[in-house]
Amino acid sequence: MYQLDIILKKGNNLAIRDRTGTSDPYVKFKLGGKEVFRSKTIHKNLNPVWDERVSLVVETLKEPLYVKVFDYDFGLQDDFMGSAYLHLESLEHERTLDLTLDLKDPQYPEHNLGGLELSVTLSPKEGDIRDAVRILTFLHCMRLSDVHRKSQLWRGIVSISLIEGSDLQPMDTNGLSDPYVKFKMGHQKYKSKTMPKTLNPQWREQFDFHLYEEHGAMCTIDLSLLSKEQTHKLELPLEEGEGMLVLLVTLTASAAVSISDLSINMLDDPQERHQIVQRYNLWRSLHNLKDVGVVQVKVIRAEGLMAADVTGKSDPFCVVELSNDRLQTHTVYKNLNPEWNKVFTFNVKDIHSVLEVTVYDEDRDRSADFLGKVAIPLLNIQNGERKAYALKSKELTGPTKGVIFLEIDVIFNAVKAGLRTLIPIEQKYIEEEPRVSKQLLLQNFNRVRRCIMGLINAGCYINSCFEWESPQRSICAFVLFVIIVWNFELYMIPLVLLLPLAWNYILIASGKDTRQDVDEDEEFDKDDKDSERKGFMNKLYAIQDVCISVQNALDEVASYGERIKNTFNWTVPFLSWLAIVALVVATIIVYFIPLRYIVLAWGVNKFTKKLRDPYTIDNNELLDFLSRVPSDVQVVAPCVLSSQARCTFTVS
Repeated sequence: MYQLDIILKKGNNLAIRDRTGTSDPYVKFKLGGKEVFRSKTIHKNLNPVWDERVSLVVETLKEPLYVKVFDYDFGLQDDFMGSAYLHLESLEHERTLDLTLDLKDPQYPEHNLGGLELSVTLSPKEGDIRDAVRILTFLHCMRLSDVHRKSQLWRGIVSISLIEGSDLQPMDTNGLSDPYVKFKMGHQKYKSKTMPKTLNPQWREQFDFHLYEEHGAMCTIDLSLLSKEQTHKLELPLEEGEGMLVLLVTLTASAAVSISDLSINMLDDPQERHQIVQRYNLWRSLHNLKDVGVVQVKVIRAEGLMAADVTGKSDPFCVVELSNDRLQTHTVYKNLNPEWNKVFTFNVKDIHSVLEVTVYDEDRDRSADFLGKVAIPLLNIQNGERKAYALKSKELTGPTKGVIFLEIDVIFNAVKAGLRTLIPIEQKYIEEEPRVSKQLLLQNFNRVRRCIMGLINAGCYINSCFEWESPQRSICAFVLFVIIVWNFELYMIPLVLLLPLAWNYILIASGKDTRQDVDEDEEFDKDDKDSERKGFMNKLYAIQDVCISVQNALDEVASYGERIKNTFNWTVPFLSWLAIVALVVATIIVYFIPLRYIVLAWGVNKFTKKLRDPYTIDNNELLDFLSRVPSDVQVVAPCVLSSQARCTFTVS
């Protein structure tokens, strides 16, 4: 590691790019294809004086510092004014050198575009970014000078997730507040959305800061205490006021353990891969149960991305997420076919997690624009397969423009993964707020209806055996029922559940697809898309039908729940006494007669009822009893009616 201290002094006889015979120059520094510094803009000057100081952490001296000068044009693409390379290998250590870089245009090398005067000092740096870095979280704005605003160099990325607040101080007359949070780190600012009328706000917002060497006040987090490439949940007490602030902070530095170039990764080394495989073999299943496995993601390139800028290009970068861990690549500027060639390594805590890879377009003054996303369950990954994934929308419901090339390896311990399945899923702190969607509402309703219809069809099939619609089937069902009840043991319950699993596995092994519901979902989506083309009124009628069905279903479920409650609440004393008599009789019968005989007698009665009386109507005695118990709505309604009747009688 080296520290490169640069003083950008001034420019001499720079190129003219404006009609007025001047330019508005500013300077960019790049290392390894990544922009690491941008100077302030000097307006209408061909001999600008910047006098800005920057410090840069350099990993290797083999890559030169790329210096580019641009003319700032408001609302238009900035004009190129020349570039130069500073070869770091030629610099002497611990010695300040005054240099003049001659600016050239690679397309017109004979043109003289002026020069830049720099003062450069290169010195070896021991330690790393955690030696003296602090992230400043400001809840009240602090004004910095223009020099501090422009003379800073970011050395890493701080990914912050604002989760929630609790027990905040009331500021309004109604005893509540409308809280929002302001963050400031150096010249960077972020303001959260306002949560109206609450003392326990839920923000669930995520944003990134570039990491600078600055010091300030208010609420601070010492990053030297945090490990890199790991998401930390921090609860910070507010200094001025009551309550707590909950944040997720991920420190991503330039020399990260979990990020490396494509040419340097551990799983390609046979010895390293063997050590990792040994770490997760079956013999170490009971060692560190939380460490389920490791996943390595090679983000290679993307092709045919969407153009997000007015110039017809994009500035794409890639974000890789696994649960609450989040890492990102560098930005490739002005390119629709970027190559990142980066390797990300995550620790797997839950093998059922979904790996999400999202491509964004970087905007200088606004939040990043979404370009596409893929979601890959870890259990569906084929190790070592380089594959092109079509980018999809945010909801993953349809494709967007472009593909991304990934190569993923997952190594995990099956025993640890199985034990982790019995533990609650890790809560994902960054989730988008749910929105009302007609398509999603209809789809969910159709899913519930399909499940209910499956239960109803199964019930109808069983009832047909009692009705003797097919004598052969009813005889087989009766004989099977008697044999099972007479010989029933507890081990038969899990055995019965094994049968459909084994049967479906045999069908899948034989090449038959048992997942018919997927086809129904696709047909439903097609029908839904067709209905969307039929106009606003058809959409309104469709939503109305769903709402009525949901309303009736909720009323049915709530009514039966209230009827059971009202039975025990003595809302109708006669029915409660009847329930007491029935329960006492049932208790005596179950106490003196084995359950096997009771079930056998019930089954024989159900099977023979239709034979004894062909015209009998099948019924359920328990549901018939509950139908006589009034629900809460039915309890209130007679009271209202009787009250109205009394009022009418009094008036008359």
